[in-house]
Amino acid sequence: MKLFLFFFFFFPVTAFSQTTYLPLGSEENVLIERLEIKAQKDSILNFSKTKPFSREALTQKLMDSSLDDIISQSKVDLYNYHTFLTNNLEWVKDELLDYQSKKPIWGNFYKTPGTLYETHVKDFDLAVNPVLQFQLSKEKNNNEALFLNVRGVRVRGRIANKIGFDSYVADNQERDPLYVQQWVDKYKAVPNNGYYKSFKTTGYDYFDAHGYFTFAVAKYIGVQFGYDKNFIGNGYRSLFLSDFSSNYLFLKLITRIWRINYENLFMELNATEPRGPDRLLRKKYNVIHHLDVDVTRSVNIGLFEAITFGRPDHFEFGYLNPVIFYRSIEQQNGSPDKSKAGVDVKANIRHTVQLYGQLLLDEFVLSEIKENRGSWVNKWGIQAGVKYIDAFSIKNLDLQLESNRVRPFTYTHSDSVTSYTHYNQPLAHPLGANFQEFIGIARYQPAPKWLLEGKLFYWKQGIDSSNTVSYGSNIFLPYTFRNRDYGFHIGEDLYQAKTFIASFLLSYELRQNLFIDLSAFYRKYDVAATSTSTKTTVISVGLRLNAARRIFEF
Repeated sequence: MKLFLFFFFFFPVTAFSQTTYLPLGSEENVLIERLEIKAQKDSILNFSKTKPFSREALTQKLMDSSLDDIISQSKVDLYNYHTFLTNNLEWVKDELLDYQSKKPIWGNFYKTPGTLYETHVKDFDLAVNPVLQFQLSKEKNNNEALFLNVRGVRVRGRIANKIGFDSYVADNQERDPLYVQQWVDKYKAVPNNGYYKSFKTTGYDYFDAHGYFTFAVAKYIGVQFGYDKNFIGNGYRSLFLSDFSSNYLFLKLITRIWRINYENLFMELNATEPRGPDRLLRKKYNVIHHLDVDVTRSVNIGLFEAITFGRPDHFEFGYLNPVIFYRSIEQQNGSPDKSKAGVDVKANIRHTVQLYGQLLLDEFVLSEIKENRGSWVNKWGIQAGVKYIDAFSIKNLDLQLESNRVRPFTYTHSDSVTSYTHYNQPLAHPLGANFQEFIGIARYQPAPKWLLEGKLFYWKQGIDSSNTVSYGSNIFLPYTFRNRDYGFHIGEDLYQAKTFIASFLLSYELRQNLFIDLSAFYRKYDVAATSTSTKTTVISVGLRLNAARRIFEF
């Protein structure tokens, strides 16, 4: 913590304006991804691999007349466009009167449809919103009712056009499907969150608090410091960094100029440990560089690298170097730290299609790849996907297909501290390693307030049978727990699990940012070698205000 505070105060605050960021699960992200593909050639929208998105950059872009023709082609896109601006009025001050509510509550609340309370005066912007979510579910062959109860508040704003801030606090109680309960019992963490208390025997009670503040150190360089999550990639999953794990302390430097977007991310994480209160958990660190370059206006290529390390008495100051390619620093230090590198690519085609992919290199030996003996040391993952918007000329029908393939032992290291994990959860793909996955998603918005969404998942994975022998799927186990050096192939081993998930969502927006959801979920899990077969069927109805849906797709 002291290191991050030192690094933060090292930079002077300048007079350049500061932004806040859209929440990772925000409904507004869908509009941005659609417009990026439709515009095809745009330097602002093309930097979509690193999330969350900047409210300032996107609001200013959406107000640019160059997008008027694209947005007006669909009444749904036009509705979502106005919703976006109404939720980000600190950047549209000149047009505030266009977004006023006809009947504010008590004169001071909901002056605009999207925000409970807001003020925009000289040198100060403030927006306050409640966060509420209530959901009831019924699981087949489970006598207990499932539920989700979230009550919280989000506050964001700017001070003197120099400091941006965003804070979220919520109290949560939930009882999840039986397979999620088994996951929690195994990993001692609630998915996407950290520490929890038992609630009504089989439920969980936990506090979710995260936030950050931002400032600029130069015209093209911004800083974000806080406790939250980040995501790298254009896919539904990410092999580099996802938002699946718990929040973490981080410092991010963002450099954006010309056709280049460059991010440095310094993270303080918790090592894998048994759950328990009133004690200091061991810390570890992860540092990431990601460089985005628009090779052309429609093709973007990125370079990724990360080092995960733990030190009992100090941070490795050599890793504060903001210049990409850490490997030379690691070698000079003589360190055994966990290093990863990767390449991602994205191409927008004919204003309707986006091709994307990621290649992650953990460790590999070229000679062993040629031998094709299934060497444990060949650790890599690959993602390939396609998005097709307004599919088959049907407006606002968006389709997505994605494949993820990760070799055994990827993300693992010689000890559990330097595995690519945080608070007993993966930092990248929720399945860990040793799997082949296929995803299909259909999203249709037939009218401004209606949404239909269907998803299909299928994967096979070679699973570990115990905590003493590793077949490469459990990334919390050191790779030294393996029982051989060869014969490791993706999704294959004595214990092969096959999982199929199908889900459907019908959602209606009662008023801005207030949704009622009806959903159905089916999951089938089979392990042939042990004759294990479980089926999960869940029907849910929920109401949410300024909140993203809570889902368990693993």
